[in-house]
Amino acid sequence: MPTGASHILLVLLLCWVVSSRQELAPVQLRLGGPRGPAGEGRLEVLYQGRWGTVCDDGFDFHVATVACRQLGYTAAITWTHSATYGQGEGPIWLDNVRCAGSEGSLAECVHNGWGISDCHHGEDAGVVCSGQRLPGNSPQATTSGHLGEVSGLTLEEVRLKPILARAKLSMPVIEGAVEVKHNGRWRQVCDANWTRNNSRVVCGMLGFPREKHVNTSFYRKLWNRKLKDPNSSLKTLSQKNSFWVHKVRCQGSEPHLARCPIQVAPPASHQHACPHGMHAIVSCLPGPAFQKGTGKGKNKTTPGKVLPVRLRAGTHAGEGRVEVLRHGQWGTVCDKQWDLAAASVVCRQLGYGTAKQALVGARMGQGLGPIHMSNVRCTGHERSLGECRFQDAEQNGCQHEADAAVRCHMPYMDFKSQVRLAGGRNPEEGVVEVLVPVQGKLQWGAVCGAQWGLNEAMVVCRQLGLGFASHALQETWYWAGSPDATRVVMSGVRCAGTELALQQCQRHGPVHCPSGGGRFSAGVTCTAHAPDLVMNAQLVQETAYLEDRPLGLLYCAHEERCLSRSADSMQWPYGHRRLLRFSSQIHNLGRADFRPRMGRHAWTWHQCHRHFHSIEVFTHYDLLTLNGSKVAEGHKASFCLEDTNCPEGLQRRFACANFGEQGVSVGCWDTYRHDIDCQWIDITDVPPGSYTFQVVVNPMHEVAESDFSNNVMRCQCKYDGQRVWMHGCHTSDAYGADVVSDLERRERLANNLV
Repeated sequence: MPTGASHILLVLLLCWVVSSRQELAPVQLRLGGPRGPAGEGRLEVLYQGRWGTVCDDGFDFHVATVACRQLGYTAAITWTHSATYGQGEGPIWLDNVRCAGSEGSLAECVHNGWGISDCHHGEDAGVVCSGQRLPGNSPQATTSGHLGEVSGLTLEEVRLKPILARAKLSMPVIEGAVEVKHNGRWRQVCDANWTRNNSRVVCGMLGFPREKHVNTSFYRKLWNRKLKDPNSSLKTLSQKNSFWVHKVRCQGSEPHLARCPIQVAPPASHQHACPHGMHAIVSCLPGPAFQKGTGKGKNKTTPGKVLPVRLRAGTHAGEGRVEVLRHGQWGTVCDKQWDLAAASVVCRQLGYGTAKQALVGARMGQGLGPIHMSNVRCTGHERSLGECRFQDAEQNGCQHEADAAVRCHMPYMDFKSQVRLAGGRNPEEGVVEVLVPVQGKLQWGAVCGAQWGLNEAMVVCRQLGLGFASHALQETWYWAGSPDATRVVMSGVRCAGTELALQQCQRHGPVHCPSGGGRFSAGVTCTAHAPDLVMNAQLVQETAYLEDRPLGLLYCAHEERCLSRSADSMQWPYGHRRLLRFSSQIHNLGRADFRPRMGRHAWTWHQCHRHFHSIEVFTHYDLLTLNGSKVAEGHKASFCLEDTNCPEGLQRRFACANFGEQGVSVGCWDTYRHDIDCQWIDITDVPPGSYTFQVVVNPMHEVAESDFSNNVMRCQCKYDGQRVWMHGCHTSDAYGADVVSDLERRERLANNLV
């Protein structure tokens, strides 16, 4: 071999060795994005001193498993795509990562090479790891900064210690002595200079919207009596400064006691921390959802300033995307300058405490429709978000990828200890077992599977803190319940789906379960994230028209039952049918992909149209009288669930071509054009008049969603026998109840209906 060639070969070998060592160098991982439950977030990698992200191209469960183990968790639960946890910053270090699942580090997996990527940050991958850490593991993992995080926190927790007998029996605890955890040790707070503003902050942290006046003179008598009791250790303890927090001075707008100026110890070491004082007493007013009885706790704010608010798409109670009712229509809030003060106003207005987190970047999914507010600035004392200063979002160029969200402090209700899942393959599934009084004693038992549905399953999953229900099972053949819970103790359960505990739902008085429980007991499967389908009402209104279609072109549609029954008696192929046609665009606003419940092996082949149906009835189309009677109907099978379009920055993932995977990705939408078969209502037999046009998506609740209240879309429809007018189209939760009733009232008056 020539000398020059050998030198070139040596240089190439050295380069290869250096690059190989660089590839296998240990890398540090962290989870970014707004703080959520432990073990989930945007996956970030530290390489060459810079933090960057991982592209979701080629990302799969094996990659998530390696990442979670490297982060110090036992396993991966799932992974996310399309910047579910917000878009990262800096370089995109890894793309097309391929792991076997047994690697000890992401650096050992196959990938394009460090920094070699054709992705953008809208494709940042995230992971959801099991909350359990590997024993003895000290992972190289950190958490990036989060909006709403309390830095330098020395007061870790706050609690109320109930003193009176009635307070001890109350759930939640709403009155008692304030105790704070400082550097791992519980201390009581001296009542000297204690103010109502301090009480307001404490109540907010404990999940209560407001504080109320408390009679401290009675508590003072109890304190003095205990000091004189020779069997009580209170006198000895109260002499020690380590028993006390000396002074707290809050303004009342702080979201956390740690944000208030606090003196743990008095200025001079010889000075007593609480001379002649006692522990501070706080009494809180719970929100309406946590009060016993009815008709309590209604907001008494000035009507002109109140903007009703609601939370959507949150995994747990007290969290979600913020939506406000303005000009009669629900819309979102832009996250520009969104902070804990504004988020706390929302939480208190809803009857919760202060905000734990103010979330940005559509962390709880993107909304649909108007964006009402931007640059919201609150002092923290407002009773409604409408009292804060804000700008119209139209002036700021906000998009729905900047929708604001919150996580609120919630009262501790101990609901979680009253239900459990047994026999499942993982903690997120199993037979539902409840703790209820039976003949005066609390007893664990099963729930009758008869009439058990998704609404009931949703309540169970929320009660356990497991998110949403993905399946509600009336038969649990493969799950063995607990030996001490074989008896059926609850039957006929009927939930609205918004309850905080199964015990709050309607149910039979005496248990009546003909199936006898056992393998016919109720079961659930829970998931942290769920899809949410919403119809684009404006597109329906813009595309509706009439067509007189010859029968000769309707054979396939007739076979799929897309025509009225009167079509059966016609002289085929002579004649025509009058069809009300329209386009439908169905958005997935949730935080998980919408997938058919059945796998491809179970899809139904329709020979006439030559396509598969993944969901036999995907939408119902109805024409109703103004009194609600049905005069015409139609339905649409989901022969092709796919990402017709996605917003800029999101990649289409589902396509029907070549028997491909079907579904609707998070943030994307599926469009059924007006000119395809069955995209209509057959109104041949309908007389002229005014009607309500209604579309129901996922009508059988065949696939679980985070919110079924927005699955119905309605329009006002006028038909004169030759033409049709569609107006006022809206989803069932898009407008306030007063606006909807006003629309219907005017329509009835116009037609002389009472």
